[in-house]
Amino acid sequence: MYCRYCGKEMVQGAAVCVHCGAPAGAGAAYCPFCGNPTAPGAVVCLNCGRQTNAVVLAPGQEQKSKVTAGLLGLFFGGFGVHNFYLGYTGRAVAQLVIQIVCVTLTGCTAGLLFPLIGITPTWALVESIMIFAGGIKKDGKGIPLKD
Repeated sequence: MYCRYCGKEMVQGAAVCVHCGAPAGAGAAYCPFCGNPTAPGAVVCLNCGRQTNAVVLAPGQEQKSKVTAGLLGLFFGGFGVHNFYLGYTGRAVAQLVIQIVCVTLTGCTAGLLFPLIGITPTWALVESIMIFAGGIKKDGKGIPLKD
């Protein structure tokens, strides 16, 4: 793996380049696979032929699917399942707790608080639309979602 900002070789899984201090994946002047300079806006490295805009992941990291996250949000979003999947655990726990409290309260008050039960499903629907529309582009670790 090479720094996209200065072109020097980086240790696999490093968060920053030890040569220039740029965050891993930042910059576009050098190919992340061979370290050779690339033309501004180039999609493919002319030296090695690989995509210069491809995501370089550290060992053990994986890209999450935009479609999976969106569908989880549509069908199970009231319980925060899509946020657990994406690694936004704080948001997911908040949705889960709110949903449990709302269901418990509406059951105890014989429907007087029925409008409360729609809070987290509406929240999840908005987030699902944002995922599909590209408003949410990264997971909780900052890794771009794959299509």
